[in-house]
Amino acid sequence: MSLFRRSAALLALTFVLALGLLALGLWLGGHPEDLPGFLRSAFVANGQTKVLDEAISTVKTDYYRQIKTQSLLTSSINGMVSSLHDPYSVYLPPSSFKSFDEPESFTGIGVSVQPDKQGLRILSVFDGSPAARSGLKSGEVILKADSHSLIGVSLQKAVSLIEGPPGTAVHLQISRAGHPRAVTITRETISRPIVASEMHTVDGVKVGWVYLAAFSEGAHGQLAEAVRSLLKKGAKALVLDMRGNGGGLVSEAQLVASLFLRQGQTIVTTRGRAQPTIVLRALGGSIPASIPMVVLVDKDTASAAEIVTAALQDNHRAKVVGTHTYGKGVFQELEPLSNGGGLKITVGEYFTPDGRNLGGGGVHEGKGITPEVVVPSNQVDTEKGLRSALKTVAAEVG
Repeated sequence: MSLFRRSAALLALTFVLALGLLALGLWLGGHPEDLPGFLRSAFVANGQTKVLDEAISTVKTDYYRQIKTQSLLTSSINGMVSSLHDPYSVYLPPSSFKSFDEPESFTGIGVSVQPDKQGLRILSVFDGSPAARSGLKSGEVILKADSHSLIGVSLQKAVSLIEGPPGTAVHLQISRAGHPRAVTITRETISRPIVASEMHTVDGVKVGWVYLAAFSEGAHGQLAEAVRSLLKKGAKALVLDMRGNGGGLVSEAQLVASLFLRQGQTIVTTRGRAQPTIVLRALGGSIPASIPMVVLVDKDTASAAEIVTAALQDNHRAKVVGTHTYGKGVFQELEPLSNGGGLKITVGEYFTPDGRNLGGGGVHEGKGITPEVVVPSNQVDTEKGLRSALKTVAAEVG
């Protein structure tokens, strides 16, 4: 047989076999029970996915008004995640996923404030901010902004008078203990502030106060720098303020806790259905254990902030001052999807060194951490809350 005839015969045979396999596949597709096990799962899974495709196609084609395919896909994924009844698991579309880990920024002077009968009371001044460089301190009151009195002005309106385009100046009148002074500060674009620190003197004892806003990447480095600077300036005790800290990266929680715990001490144990049980321990390089500490918390202290608080409490390294914390006992991971979006999904639970889970079972809010020194919930986020923490730790200095 010539090479040409042999090739033609082979081509014909291949065509017949292809038709036969196609017919067999179509028949078996309607009778998956006749398939071998390893093929049956593949066909059934494909069939289940096909139903979703059919539903999206039907709505797109037959619905009385035009709907974009992307909108239907997003709604489908959102519906699936919502069916988990998990407040911590969410779908992030491509636009949101891309910016999810980017640091937030704002234009201002770098302070957190609360309303006061005289204007705005400064709660914290963030390290490296224009306010810090201008010498503003927590506890001071902003009376005026550019000649506008802040007495009786709403918080939103008062803050808007202080904020403004970067590079412009704002003229403030500041009061501390009834002594006013004028300060001119140039506004800047500020990345979301993470750490603020300040030295306080309580009953003759120097106490370092350091505030941690979130457990974002690199937070431990900023915190360590602030803590060591306070100790170098003579602090004999420390207050770690995590009021309003909603958490962040568990890896950062391990590094932050390692700043205060001896190498090898247990920080947290994590477990999940698809996750191996992992025990995270202190990595070393901690400050002296002889430095007394308290952790200041409120009802919004959650997740990674609760991990660190519980680790310091269970290892008898620090007293906790404030209110019951949020009570979150699960952790999430960010899983990218092929469309550029992603899922932030609960993958496991965490347990404190004493074996406590702070949640309410599964993804429900739990009782959280019970402080040794309780501050009323209507006072914990005011200057009274900070003063209680400062006095508690100052009393422990020998």
